[in-house]
Amino acid sequence: MSTAISSQLSLLPDGQNGLPLLAGWEPEIKAAMASDQPVFAGGGRRRLEEVSAGFAIALHMHQPTVPAGAQGELISYLQYMFEHPYEGDNHNAGPFAYCYARLGDFIPDLVSQGCDPRVMLDYSGTLLWGFQQMQRHDILEKLRIITCNPTYQPHVEWLGTFWGHAVIPSTPIPDFKLQIRAWQHHFASLFGLDALSRVRGFSPPEMHLPNHPDTLYSLLAALLECGYRWLLVQEHTVESMAGGAIDQPHLPHRLVARNSQGQVLSMSVLIKTQGSDTKLVGQMQPYAEAQTLSPEELAGQRIPPLVTQISDGENGGVMMNEFPSAFKRTWHELSHTKGSTVGFCGSEYLEMVQASGISPADFVPCQPRGQHMLWATVGDNPTPQAVSQAIATLRQKQGLQMEGASWTNDRSWVDGYENVLDPMQRLSARFHQVAEAATDEGVSKRQIRYQKALLHNLLLQTSCFRYWGQGVWTDYAQEIFRRGEAIMSHDF
Repeated sequence: MSTAISSQLSLLPDGQNGLPLLAGWEPEIKAAMASDQPVFAGGGRRRLEEVSAGFAIALHMHQPTVPAGAQGELISYLQYMFEHPYEGDNHNAGPFAYCYARLGDFIPDLVSQGCDPRVMLDYSGTLLWGFQQMQRHDILEKLRIITCNPTYQPHVEWLGTFWGHAVIPSTPIPDFKLQIRAWQHHFASLFGLDALSRVRGFSPPEMHLPNHPDTLYSLLAALLECGYRWLLVQEHTVESMAGGAIDQPHLPHRLVARNSQGQVLSMSVLIKTQGSDTKLVGQMQPYAEAQTLSPEELAGQRIPPLVTQISDGENGGVMMNEFPSAFKRTWHELSHTKGSTVGFCGSEYLEMVQASGISPADFVPCQPRGQHMLWATVGDNPTPQAVSQAIATLRQKQGLQMEGASWTNDRSWVDGYENVLDPMQRLSARFHQVAEAATDEGVSKRQIRYQKALLHNLLLQTSCFRYWGQGVWTDYAQEIFRRGEAIMSHDF
């Protein structure tokens, strides 16, 4: 490993007893996330007025952890795919593994050819742990190079997420911060605290944005407390403050969260537009769309709009076969044309906008879908009782749902999954009653028993145990619940 890379690594251990590092270094993590240094300052790129429009590409990568090893041990589903190549599409295990690593080849190659690529990466904690379990140091080293080497840092931005790929609206609220901090711990243990200090944006699993006032407020409170600056949201999950569609979805917005007690928080958001993925074009449609746009007005200035896209980074023929050539072709074309359409990372774009004198307070406010209808019913003096009554009334008369919305609304993360949701709620409650309470009595979060208890609590909330329907996946969830309960009973 080069000196430039190793100097960026922290002293945090990369795990213990085969477990990922999920907690125990909270002061170090908090200090890293408190950095106010611009991530992309001094890059020598063009000024705001020289750019007509921008585009941003994010790739989401995930594999769950399942109790399906040879002896029933917890393993990555990627490992399961390799070990059972004749089941379903498990023959794709090799191509998937390559997709997880290939940006570590693409970025250095493009930079060496004089190109100026940009990409944002969103990897679940369970996937990162899977690389460690499988000893796929080749994947981790390629990711480490583009994350920690100063030559490639300006080209790659990591987005934080929930460690266990949990669907936010149906995750126990006390566990929001646990999921967020666990990912930060794990990321820092692999890539260093300095790399973590550059993680400013957050990508919610399944692009699922809660619309219950108290759930949304709790999410933003946890994100802000954990040091995040902005959130990626899906266009159809938000509305204007007047209840209509977003007028300028390519401009940065400010998501407003008001809880049932009238408290208000807000956070900057970038909107993944529905139009950005209607024409696949090797998943580089945002580049084509950005070429048709021109500056728009915000806070009395004209700024370049940003077409933002996030997609699975490994799934399907488009990502496995068409994306590599389309990605490379885009950056080669831009390096030769020197046009006014520019590729960005999310934080880079926001830093450029703010450097022009536009603050997040100037961003156009928005809210989750259905909130205008809710607050119009509640009135000017919200109380928990008034909000509950309004939700009940609107659910009955208007069909208002408080499950939030995600990248697709053709499935529910709640209906019919009592055999997963009930154990999930019970294990979470047990964790806080036993393991979390034990830390108040002197038990260190660095102890193996705490880490094991936390691991099972976070794993049980993984979306895959509901996404794939009843059967083996719900059985996996119930087995994780059983083991988590045993840890709480026997280790504390």
